[in-house]
Amino acid sequence: MTEKIKLTIWNEFRHEKTNAAVQKIYPEGIHVTLANAFANDSQVATRTATLDQPEHGLTDSVLKDTDVLIWWGHCAHSEVSDEIVEKIRQRVLSGMGLIVLHSGHYSKIFKRLMGSNCSLRWREAAEKERLWNVAPGHPITQGIGEYFELQNEEMYGERFDIPEPEKLIFVSWFEGGEVFRSGATWTRGNGKVFYFRPGHETYPSYHNKDVQQVIRNAVHWAKPLVNLPTNIAPNTEPLETLSEKNTNFGEAGIKGQ
Repeated sequence: MTEKIKLTIWNEFRHEKTNAAVQKIYPEGIHVTLANAFANDSQVATRTATLDQPEHGLTDSVLKDTDVLIWWGHCAHSEVSDEIVEKIRQRVLSGMGLIVLHSGHYSKIFKRLMGSNCSLRWREAAEKERLWNVAPGHPITQGIGEYFELQNEEMYGERFDIPEPEKLIFVSWFEGGEVFRSGATWTRGNGKVFYFRPGHETYPSYHNKDVQQVIRNAVHWAKPLVNLPTNIAPNTEPLETLSEKNTNFGEAGIKGQ
């Protein structure tokens, strides 16, 4: 039997508690809506975590037991512990997959992994967004047509200050005329990273079947192929027998001339 992908869905979970409009769309929180999208996926075991839990719900044991981490944040990026962010970064470098959604582009973990400001243009005006599938052969786009549309979304526009993607997956066009690299992948260490743009909290984008399909596909794509810590640099014994030589660097260098 194939071992299930261990998925942790992390959500800031603040807007749903304070904004009636968001509460109506996501009464149990964005994280629960996303978890429900995996209800019929027998290959994924899902848990959720939120900002206000101890250690943001991302204890050492939870992170160790996570194959793929989904991240949604917006208004409280600064409240995320730097210590937890570094632990997440090390897990990604070791092999854990990371999927960053919507305003998570400005999260500490995404900016740290990208090494850039991750800034962009934005406008909240309930605009139509058309997401063009520019990588139809990629695992993340399976089951997705040439494009799909969201009737109401927040606009994100270029320039998006990110490193050159290893693979560009989606490009968005907005009703106001802007375009945006709305789906892109990178490798960091042994881990895979996918950024996916839709998901402003006042619109029901995470109820959309295509958005859910992309996220499900991304989880399967991002699952670890290896799990090797990269924050160690061990002194290593040779595999073969070395010939006898003077190991004093200075003397060996002089005599070898």
